[in-house]
Amino acid sequence: MTEPTVCLSFDFDAVSPWIHIDDGRNTPTNRSRGRFGAAVGTPRLLDVLDDHDVTATWFVPGHTVESFPEVAGEIHDRGHEIGHHGWSHTPPGNFEDRAAERSDLERGIDAIEGLTGDRPRGYRSPSWDYSVHTLDLLVELDFEWASNGMARDFEPYYAREDIAPVDGPYEESDPTNLLEVPISWHRDDYPWLAFSGERSKRSVATLFEEWQRSLDWMLENVTDGVFVLTMHPQVMGRVPNVASLDEFVAEVQGSDATLRTIGEVAMERKRESGPPDQ
Repeated sequence: MTEPTVCLSFDFDAVSPWIHIDDGRNTPTNRSRGRFGAAVGTPRLLDVLDDHDVTATWFVPGHTVESFPEVAGEIHDRGHEIGHHGWSHTPPGNFEDRAAERSDLERGIDAIEGLTGDRPRGYRSPSWDYSVHTLDLLVELDFEWASNGMARDFEPYYAREDIAPVDGPYEESDPTNLLEVPISWHRDDYPWLAFSGERSKRSVATLFEEWQRSLDWMLENVTDGVFVLTMHPQVMGRVPNVASLDEFVAEVQGSDATLRTIGEVAMERKRESGPPDQ
């Protein structure tokens, strides 16, 4: 594959992030943000994608599949890719042990398989982080790709276990067969547009200007770069954000980049590159 690619991805969390928080943020108002994402934000975003005839990757927790089955089903019925995003939206490092993390992964697989008829091949972690067990579990459960790593900005790479002792040099093991399609906090709507006491809301226009500048750089400097955007229906589905996304997609379609799902890009890269070098 020699053409640059833009991948639109959506983390359809709904209420799942709020119900596992024990610091006082599990409130009716915060949960209503997730309900907005399901009832209003997701339909708006699906309509934008339909208007541009674009297929996106939606990472959906099993909790969302089971809580909002009609909305999750609509995403699938409109032809979008469904990726794994945990069952409970618990960050992997928060599980008590390996068995608990595996159980949550398997429950999420079952929920998506019940929705789509197929096992998910791609995984995005709640919080974009791994525990000491996550990578091994993803390989063990036959995931083909993930979108969590930041070791590159526009170039997919095979994930590796790493060793980071406090009293010794950093080391990496041999690569696994799990392809990471990299992401960035700078290409995520949540830190910039979602209200939080620890974050200041920025102008959506400024954010899209930054995204456009990053995309322009990739188009000029990386022959076959992959530009992944991460968005959340409870954030990007609000006005005026959704209108800005509509305009951005139109601009991408007028550029040299192709819009594709993360899974399409990942599986094509794996076919072209063959098994990772040991």
